[in-house]
Amino acid sequence: MSVARASHDLIIRNGTIYDGGGEPPTSGDLAITDDRIMDVASSIPGRGRSELDVHGLAVAPGFINMLSWANVSLIADGRSVSDIKQGVTLEVMGEGSSMGPLNDRMKHEMVEHQGDIKYDVAWTTLGEYLNYLVRRGVSTNVASFIGSATPRVHELGYEDRPPSAAELDRMRRLVAHAMQEGAVGISSALIYPPASFSETNELIALAEVAAEFGGMYISHIRNEENTVYAALEEFFEVVRSTGITGEIYHLKVSGEANWPKFDSVIARIEAARASELPVTADMYPYIASSTGLDTGIPDWAHAGGQEALEARLKDPAARARIKEEFALFTTPENIIVVSIKQDGFKALIGRTLAQIAADRGQDYRDTVMDLIAQDHSRIGAVFFTMSEENVRKAVALPWVSFGSDAGSMAAEGVFLRSGTHPRAYGTFARVLGKYVREERVIPLEEAIRRMTSFPAQNLKLQRRGRLAEGYYADVVVFDPATIRDAATFQQPHQYAVGVQHVFVNGVHVLKDGEHTGAMPGRIVQGPGGKAKRPS
Repeated sequence: MSVARASHDLIIRNGTIYDGGGEPPTSGDLAITDDRIMDVASSIPGRGRSELDVHGLAVAPGFINMLSWANVSLIADGRSVSDIKQGVTLEVMGEGSSMGPLNDRMKHEMVEHQGDIKYDVAWTTLGEYLNYLVRRGVSTNVASFIGSATPRVHELGYEDRPPSAAELDRMRRLVAHAMQEGAVGISSALIYPPASFSETNELIALAEVAAEFGGMYISHIRNEENTVYAALEEFFEVVRSTGITGEIYHLKVSGEANWPKFDSVIARIEAARASELPVTADMYPYIASSTGLDTGIPDWAHAGGQEALEARLKDPAARARIKEEFALFTTPENIIVVSIKQDGFKALIGRTLAQIAADRGQDYRDTVMDLIAQDHSRIGAVFFTMSEENVRKAVALPWVSFGSDAGSMAAEGVFLRSGTHPRAYGTFARVLGKYVREERVIPLEEAIRRMTSFPAQNLKLQRRGRLAEGYYADVVVFDPATIRDAATFQQPHQYAVGVQHVFVNGVHVLKDGEHTGAMPGRIVQGPGGKAKRPS
């Protein structure tokens, strides 16, 4: 008696299928062969080499992390555990700065400024960095923007001045090369020096190049506080002048006095969209941001780079001026230190800036300046600056996708040497648990659309973001009744729960909630990439 030959490598049976398009789910099966989805139907005939019964569970495309800082964490641990356990199958990196292109000076600085994770800089261009990751092994797919600060530092260092015509031409050529290597666009983070030294015309000149390759301009806009409206207008000007598609990183307004402005921010973006300006946004679902304490230091003091800043912090006259102009849009009681380099300062992690300053008998501004100078780092911190009401409003917007704005970590090893923002472990699960199931801000099918097909379309990715025949088999299976974030600000290294299975390019990476150790991740190229290998 002959045995029928298996028709597919895997058939996922009896799932509640959300195809990523935003429509209500259907019940049925999904077939995978090699790295592709071969069929999605109410019932797939035949059998698979393996079969998985997921009755009662949601089956969706793998989630796209639109703002990932996994560029270093994936070097330390390619498993991407904290994101895989949430269903993320694509990390999109490069907010404002990127891992290439580098020159020798930049490589040296990258080594000098490393924190807990130590690594050799074995690449020069952005494409070489992505290849380096994939050769080492990563569980998620990876993509990156080229950050506008990176070609600037490449050509100007940390000088506070416009580029010359020749320097700008070289910067544009660096952007073009990165786009040909597969960058998904160009990004800016305009609150951070040296990007904050860039004038609008410089941003336009670089975005023009990315637009020629079909890329996106994505921006941490120049201000998210008192002058947020002017920052929005600058963002619109770059998009309007170049014809590029645009996205705003982590949509928000910071500082309680500014919270009432959020409705007007939304209205201005929607008016731009109504005038056919192709702009979108992304967000993380928390009331706290996370960045360096050095953001309170005025821009002029950063000119020349970290060593120049530290010299000014030790100069009495410069230090007095920095203290006078120091500005953070929340109180020191609302700031928690989460990362610091020197072992002697590790005990400060988890404490508020107010507590640390009180222990030292200092004004908090002096504490920040001393720590930066002594630790030779930015001092990572969490800032409670947003309102829950505004977070809910942002979640409800149909033109907003999601990003963690964090590394992808493991709750073990080197990662436990520092704290982190809970968004590193909880962003996507929090949306699905808190804002979909518990608070019903948006329906599940809409949340999945905005984690899958919507960002894939915005990035112009090929055959990603949907459960459809011929698409790459990036698939997440989760329980809508139990998915939730577990990470807190006090205990951030806590995995999300509720995701049962994750497949990346058809390979089983998360099985029954546990990582299999598989690392099938690939480079996902933007529309200008020349390489013809699988994206």
